[in-house]
Amino acid sequence: MKHHSRRQFLKTSASFAALAFAGSAFDFKKDKLRLSFSTLGCPDWPFEKIVNFAVDNSYSGIELRGIQRQMDLTKCKEFNTAENMAATMRMMKDKNLKFVDLGSSAEMHHNDATERKNNLDEANHFIDLAQQVNCPYVRVFPNKLPKEDRDTTIDLIVKGLVEAGDHAKGTNVMVLMETHGDVVESALIKQIMETANHPKVGLVWDVTNMWTITKEPPANVYAVLKNYIYHTHIKDAKLVDGNPQYKLMGKGEVPIFEAIDILHKNNYSGYYSFEWEKLWHPEIDEPEIALADYPKAMKQHFNE
Repeated sequence: MKHHSRRQFLKTSASFAALAFAGSAFDFKKDKLRLSFSTLGCPDWPFEKIVNFAVDNSYSGIELRGIQRQMDLTKCKEFNTAENMAATMRMMKDKNLKFVDLGSSAEMHHNDATERKNNLDEANHFIDLAQQVNCPYVRVFPNKLPKEDRDTTIDLIVKGLVEAGDHAKGTNVMVLMETHGDVVESALIKQIMETANHPKVGLVWDVTNMWTITKEPPANVYAVLKNYIYHTHIKDAKLVDGNPQYKLMGKGEVPIFEAIDILHKNNYSGYYSFEWEKLWHPEIDEPEIALADYPKAMKQHFNE
């Protein structure tokens, strides 16, 4: 996709947004289980298979984290021309699906000027694409927090979030920092959010990323971060020698259903997005198994 001017992006996005909105028959008031899955879990599937699988397995949303191992969504054929994008949005409309998050690889912690610019440029390109496909969120992440430069790095992360948030002004898109990498303590995350203090910046709460390192109870985390949570990543795991090994829902030791219950009881209005990290961990169950199991486990939990 050519990186046109921001004005051109915003001008052309309205028609795509209208198309996407018109195609969504998902009843948010009636359906308490807003389920999506990340394409990280099916790294080799073509887009049509992703869409059809979602429909066949009771999902209403898709979180895009690469398509067929191309992680820069702006380079995927589904979005690289106006014609292809229109066809993609028609397919989503026909299947009554919506994009719920675009997962960028943009890291906010970099100090090197070139690396920093490249990462912020990626975040901006994803924001522009999200506006065009009526996707409310773009995921970025903080990642590294070296002890020797902790305060400086925190400041860089905050500044990066503010810059990306400023780029999202005038759009329907928010920039969400995933609880990820070295930034998984609720107090620190709250500090970053409060310092950024930006209406276009919020959080993706990845419960497992946090719990496997900090062991903070979900109730405590939610109490601290509830005002900033707009999207979630849901998965289960067991710790083996201190490292998470991903398991099907309920087969691990993460208090994942405690977190889900807290969100549900507090009228969380976002998606419960299953993040099966198959791309990074090829040894875990195949997507046909894991992505089919998730909605069954969720519905069983809620006795639906």
